[in-house]
Amino acid sequence: MSSKILHQSSWAVSPGGKPIELFSSHHSKDRPLLFIGGVHGDEPEGVEIAQKFLDWLLKNNKPEFHSWFLIPCLNVDGYSQNNRVNGNGVDLNRNFPSKDWRSESKAPRYFPGLSPGSEPEVKAVCQLIQDTKPQAIFHFHSWEPCVVYTGATGKPWALKVAGNSGYEVREDIGYPTPGSLGQYGWLNLQIPVICIEEQEKSDLTQTWPRFSEGLQKVIQKV
Repeated sequence: MSSKILHQSSWAVSPGGKPIELFSSHHSKDRPLLFIGGVHGDEPEGVEIAQKFLDWLLKNNKPEFHSWFLIPCLNVDGYSQNNRVNGNGVDLNRNFPSKDWRSESKAPRYFPGLSPGSEPEVKAVCQLIQDTKPQAIFHFHSWEPCVVYTGATGKPWALKVAGNSGYEVREDIGYPTPGSLGQYGWLNLQIPVICIEEQEKSDLTQTWPRFSEGLQKVIQKV
């Protein structure tokens, strides 16, 4: 028996005036899990994983699952134009108000914004995290195949979500990411953040099969 799923069609609004959707199944008192796709608009693999996971949850959600919140595509402006940055030209994954945020960037595609947490998408996510206090946060990207966790307590989650993908699980992506969701979640709030990095420009038909087993295990309490 499936549990009721809530859908907010305009949970937040992008700089370009586009609605950002939020789905949730807050059916128990435990701290939820938060899943986010499309932080970078030129990474369709991340949106594909989030959307296929949502499709599965819409059909299979159960009371014995962890409570969850899911944003299929956070950067709707960038996604509509195949741009990494949002409608204001900001890299959302450098705009979170983490303790290590900094104003410098090595290229325009990494522009962190004029101030930490300046972007409406980031403000909405920070407010959601503050309101719901998730026990772990998962976001879906594409670069090179790996699963990265920020915060030692995220390792078991990362190992579970990696499943049988064959992707390396590691604690460091290999370069500084000030102002990222991972840095904000862990440095500021002690919430572990797990990032799936799918192979960029991969066959989208293979992304969900690769991570379906792991995500289905993550959502189950046992």
